[in-house]
Amino acid sequence: MLYEAYQAHSDLMAPVKAFARLALEALNGPFPALNENALVRNFSAAYEMIDRAGLTHVRPPYGFKTALVGNEIANVTEEAALKTPFATLLHFKKDISAQQPRILVVAPLSGHFATLLRSTVQTLLQDHDVYITDWHNARDVSLADGPFGFDDYVAHVIQFLEHMGPGSHVVAVCQPCVQVLAAAAIMGEDDNPAAPASMTLMAGPIDTRISPTKVNELAKEKPMSWFEKNLIARVPLRYKGAGRRVYPGFVQLSAFMAMNMDRHMKAHVDLFHNLAGGDKEKATHTKAFYDEYFAVLDLSAEFYLETVQWVFQEHHLPLGTMKFRGRKVDPKAIRHTALLTVEGERDDICAVGQTMAAHDLAANLKPFRKKHHLQAGVGHYGVFSGKRWEGQVYPILRNMVLQND
Repeated sequence: MLYEAYQAHSDLMAPVKAFARLALEALNGPFPALNENALVRNFSAAYEMIDRAGLTHVRPPYGFKTALVGNEIANVTEEAALKTPFATLLHFKKDISAQQPRILVVAPLSGHFATLLRSTVQTLLQDHDVYITDWHNARDVSLADGPFGFDDYVAHVIQFLEHMGPGSHVVAVCQPCVQVLAAAAIMGEDDNPAAPASMTLMAGPIDTRISPTKVNELAKEKPMSWFEKNLIARVPLRYKGAGRRVYPGFVQLSAFMAMNMDRHMKAHVDLFHNLAGGDKEKATHTKAFYDEYFAVLDLSAEFYLETVQWVFQEHHLPLGTMKFRGRKVDPKAIRHTALLTVEGERDDICAVGQTMAAHDLAANLKPFRKKHHLQAGVGHYGVFSGKRWEGQVYPILRNMVLQND
């Protein structure tokens, strides 16, 4: 009944939000001078807050029209290079003649769309030919398309790299660091010509036994039966994926928000005051963040449960027990893919040392092909977005790619 309850609440709120939207349009309509009145601005702010309440399950646009390449502006178009029922290999194609290193950005599948990495992609576009794993909302995938589990995620990484061709590079952000390392191991063992030239793992849970965070502890304190009983729901009949078992995105978002509820409450109080006070710049910045944050997608139940069990509870990869479709995953098979790991000093989701553990696992990789960077002064998101990402982390990643291209 979990999904049905959420959907019923959403349906009940729909007319309330519609009324607020109409009232807001009326106040901001033919008489803009009304907004100079403090009382009117307060009403407008209240109506806008009501209209914004709730979640969306549609991927926001990436919004890339141009990219700075050297000293010139290049036009950017989005092309679906390859598509499966569960994901699109999305290519941000630039209208330039020069060849740039091909790079696959592997986005987390953890309740948000891949657009959460918009700023990561925007920075990479300067010097690279960028592709991304644009994951689909599981509630929109028909049951006829079958299940999607941990192995299927790894298989997608391999398939996408094969489509991009030999010499490509891969960047994994957060959760998929485990799957990307597994994919590189399988491709290395098979002498797959499309094995990535370099692999950058950013703030990912390679070994969560190291300095466990609150997130890691929450994943271990309950048995798997609890996760399946309390967090898994079936998609309602109105959607294409009707009947599919999923871990709903709204549940994941609730968990994220609960970790920093005071900060989110303050942000919305400040948003109201900024709207009422006419501070459009601050209000626009906050709205842009929450437009992205409140856009959620559902995960297939198989992938979510296997990730919790294999990565966070049983630590298959660091203990050497991980398998891919019956085959043992051996990171020692990685001999030619250069490895860069990046961690944030203040990361409270993926602690310092958890990503760096990949270096010990890839034991047969020559020392000159390995590099680790600990970024001072940033938390989880600062590793791949913001000023320190652009000015300090990105140059290291770019050099790693250039050295191995």
